[in-house]
Amino acid sequence: MPLGITRDHHALTTTMREWAESIDGTAAIRSAEHDAEATVAKVWAEVTSMGLTAIVLPETEGGGGSDLVDQAIALEAAARGLVPGPLLVTSVVGSIAARVSTPAAAAVVRRIAAGERAAIALDGSVRLGTDRVEGTVAVAVDATDADWLLVCTDERAWLLVPCGGWSGSTAVGLDLSTRAGGLSISAAREHVVELTGVDDGLVAAHVVTLAAAEASGLASWCLDTAVEYAKVREQFGAPIGSFQAVKHLCSAMLETTESIAAAAWDAATVLAEGDDADAISFAVDVAATVAFSGAVQVAQDCVQVLGGIGFTFEHDAHLYLRRAIALRAVVGAVAGRADQAAARLTSAAATGRRRELEVDFAGADEPFRSRTRAALAEIAALPEHDRRGALVDAGYLMPHLAAPYGLGAGPVEQVVIDAELVRAGLQRPDLKIGGWAVPTIIAHGTDAQRERFVRPTLEGAIVWCQLFSEPGAGSDLASLSTRAERVDGGWSLTGQKVWTSLAHEADWAICLARTNREVAKHRGITFFLVDMRSEGLEVRPLREMTGDAMFNEVFLDGVLVPDDCVVGEVDAGWNVSRTTLSSERVAMAGTKLGVSTERAVALAAGRPDAVVRVGHQVALATVCQLIGVRATLRSIAGRGPGPESSVAKLLGVRNRQEASDLVGELLGPRILLGGQVDVDADVHEMLLTRCLSIAGGTTQVLRNVVAERVLGLPR
Repeated sequence: MPLGITRDHHALTTTMREWAESIDGTAAIRSAEHDAEATVAKVWAEVTSMGLTAIVLPETEGGGGSDLVDQAIALEAAARGLVPGPLLVTSVVGSIAARVSTPAAAAVVRRIAAGERAAIALDGSVRLGTDRVEGTVAVAVDATDADWLLVCTDERAWLLVPCGGWSGSTAVGLDLSTRAGGLSISAAREHVVELTGVDDGLVAAHVVTLAAAEASGLASWCLDTAVEYAKVREQFGAPIGSFQAVKHLCSAMLETTESIAAAAWDAATVLAEGDDADAISFAVDVAATVAFSGAVQVAQDCVQVLGGIGFTFEHDAHLYLRRAIALRAVVGAVAGRADQAAARLTSAAATGRRRELEVDFAGADEPFRSRTRAALAEIAALPEHDRRGALVDAGYLMPHLAAPYGLGAGPVEQVVIDAELVRAGLQRPDLKIGGWAVPTIIAHGTDAQRERFVRPTLEGAIVWCQLFSEPGAGSDLASLSTRAERVDGGWSLTGQKVWTSLAHEADWAICLARTNREVAKHRGITFFLVDMRSEGLEVRPLREMTGDAMFNEVFLDGVLVPDDCVVGEVDAGWNVSRTTLSSERVAMAGTKLGVSTERAVALAAGRPDAVVRVGHQVALATVCQLIGVRATLRSIAGRGPGPESSVAKLLGVRNRQEASDLVGELLGPRILLGGQVDVDADVHEMLLTRCLSIAGGTTQVLRNVVAERVLGLPR
């Protein structure tokens, strides 16, 4: 998915992508290899006519007056089309200069809005004297025909040196879409624009944010190119996209691409708001940690999927790989390497900093919020044992359900209710499997079933478990063999279920059993409600590697299930099990980084060897939250579901497993000691997280599903 979320952002993305494609950036880059000046000048005329470097500049200075998110969206689309020239650097310089309240800076902003270009000095020694600015620059990017050079002096002052204030030459290097070279600077101080109030942090924030937007564009092109090729390239008589190894590689590319987009979007969003330095530095460091190494990896994986054709100069893949590596180098020179950003994240997290995102509904939520706040205040004032029933009566327990069980709340209302529950000090009870059973019964059950099961479940009188998985049917659930045979008044169920959480506590179970062996395996399954106290049903606890017995085996030996406990049509249980209500549950992510990541932050104190690795987990945990937030905001914007839920599960599992393993490593020999509460909890979490890449479908199967259903690769 692209960086932008709202409908306006989607429209801007579409327009910008169409424009970038019309430029034919890769053809221009190939031409520029022999005639850089003429090619860049021609492309720059197109850039100027579109006003791309002026999007974020004030209208009073000839700019578009939009925010930095719009500028980032434009850069993302331009990078996807590999538009050559100094668009990134010029956008950075214009945005920074627009923050400086001096007539000289305002003049630069006007000239950039009119089409002048900027370059940036990455390394060297420049001195700001009384009358002149003198020095040398080892590496300057986009200096060919530039009008301004952004440079930092040895005294950490940021300046804009005008054309004529430097000399030197640039040449074709790694990135064929730009030029770099060494320069000698000698300019009268009166001609130099001093960017008063601009410091290293502000420059780094703009460079990282807008470069991360470009990284998102590069990664999206590489992902799409790899996927499209995998659909048609045949080897061994089949498209290579049907091979599991290629599916998994493309799915991993999607995970990284979504992570880059989320981090770039957040950095642009918080920098556009511009009034919280801690939030800016945290979001920017997350982007610096994940975006640039991520873009390089996706570009490398693209070449891998393409195979031999991807290694040729004729294919465009290497141009994207070159740009991604160049972006990583530019950002590293200005803002530090990814590991340095990760170390800063650990330090920030240790002081309590987190990303806290709020939704601005522009006042549209106020009438509903006021009513909700008043109602929840009344419920909070009740005795504790009466609150759950009151939440059920008011529809707040599962507000996304239709009345009379909920409020039929849409995304906006659900987010408001969650926020107001926290404000009122109320905690919504966790229905666990009941949270899955209730919507299914409402959607597919009879009136009698809804009357019998829904409200008691909401009130906590009925606890549910799920009899789905079997020893021979885990990820491939449709292969289940538990059979249901017609008997007088109902069905007789015989078989074995496994990995059943809460079976030893449950009152009822939702159960899938095979009722027809003569049809395709998905079509001969029926959805049953099973009384866990039924004769012929035996529950045996399964002790896990943690030592707990949360899971169970359940044996069914002629268990009678009456006809009134069949949900939906006989033989149509697979569709019942896969169906969700059209009004889906949405929620904003919290600010906690997860148990193990938070614990790793605490253990990293005074451990220089650990801060980088912990910082990478902080970044990953934050990205997981951002992807969830973006999914919610997409729902609020009415744009429907994207790939976020599958990506969030894959990344979330990875984060919890990696972070808990890191905690175990940081404990050192203490991990061998039993009887210490904190260590015992860490060990338990480390062992428990091993099940996350298995439960609910293995990571490998989920990657297959993502590759086929999201990316469209063949089976």
